[in-house]
Amino acid sequence: MTIRPLAAVAALTLALPATAQQQGTLAQVQQHLRAAQTMTAAFAQTDRAGKTLNGTLTLKKPGKIRFQYEKGVPLLIVGDGSSLWFIDYSVKQVSRWPVRNSPLGVLLDPDREISRYAKVVPTGNPDVVSIEAHDPKRPEFGRLTMVFARNAAAPGGLMLQGWVALDSQNNRTTVRLSNQQFNTPVSDGAFRWNDPRKAGGRR
Repeated sequence: MTIRPLAAVAALTLALPATAQQQGTLAQVQQHLRAAQTMTAAFAQTDRAGKTLNGTLTLKKPGKIRFQYEKGVPLLIVGDGSSLWFIDYSVKQVSRWPVRNSPLGVLLDPDREISRYAKVVPTGNPDVVSIEAHDPKRPEFGRLTMVFARNAAAPGGLMLQGWVALDSQNNRTTVRLSNQQFNTPVSDGAFRWNDPRKAGGRR
């Protein structure tokens, strides 16, 4: 077996077609998404007006996610495996979408083949990977641009840093993560919630 000098390997890598490099990057992201079965993290969510809310994120695949906002914020977002619920306790309003129709679907379904609907976004930093995912046949589902840092200790060698979600009305939401923990036990009870439309109601 011939061992190539590092310079030769680097030159070979640079000579590869961009599409091949992108395919390799997408494959690594796919590996991360499949390997990270659960995740907990602190999050900071910033809307298009520049308002930032903090909270705790809990994720369990397939399809379960919870955005627990800081005390005093009467909002909750919960994915229960099939539906994504947006609950506003201040006005007792509940909205529901199928998880697969949400930009977050790419994070929640480890079986989706992202190479069919995602592309690599150049970052100018070899230690940072950015992927934009959207279905051109379903623009109403919006876009999700995920940002990863290369980290050998994280699943698939990537650490999810956050994402930018753009809905069909061009409303932009940026989520930044910190204190990420992967593949720790997460109870299904974490994805239950109180229904404000019913006295004592739970889902």
